[in-house]
Amino acid sequence: MKKINVFLGALVTLFFISCEGPQGPQGFDGFNGADGADGADGVNILGKVIDIQGTFTLDNDYSIFYEFPQTIEVFETDVVLVYMLWDVTEDSNGESVDIWRLMPQTRILDQGLLQYNYDYTFFDVSIFLESDFDLSTLQPGDTDDQVFRIAILPAESTTGKLDTSNINSVMSHLSITEDEVQKVTLQ
Repeated sequence: MKKINVFLGALVTLFFISCEGPQGPQGFDGFNGADGADGADGVNILGKVIDIQGTFTLDNDYSIFYEFPQTIEVFETDVVLVYMLWDVTEDSNGESVDIWRLMPQTRILDQGLLQYNYDYTFFDVSIFLESDFDLSTLQPGDTDDQVFRIAILPAESTTGKLDTSNINSVMSHLSITEDEVQKVTLQ
């Protein structure tokens, strides 16, 4: 008898839990207010990629200085990465392919250690040479017509994992193609 009572109790409980009552009447519509004026369009947060080319000399204290133009807005929270054009190779079709390295980069030379380094503010980027020897002994291949790629990553766009050591990954993340990269030669 106890088993039948437990069974019937469970059956009644399931019946009441699974039942839905009738739907109630629909509520009243809310007050229809006056339309407001359209606001100003928001700012479109986009990253930017710029190539700069310059030469390290004694006159510029072995540094290349690039001030962001008015057309590029950089915020204090943005991330600025600098890549050095390390080499150029060819793909299987004979097309040239740039090899970029994220800075800082260190080279071991006969004279000692040479480091290409940079710092930045939201106004500018300074790329400079550091070494444990006299920089005037450097060969022109280490100083003349060096090409650097500056990538500005807005803080709002740096969500998720991003391989910042790979410039192609960064450009893909920013939806920037090679043709859209602004090129600047510094004197």
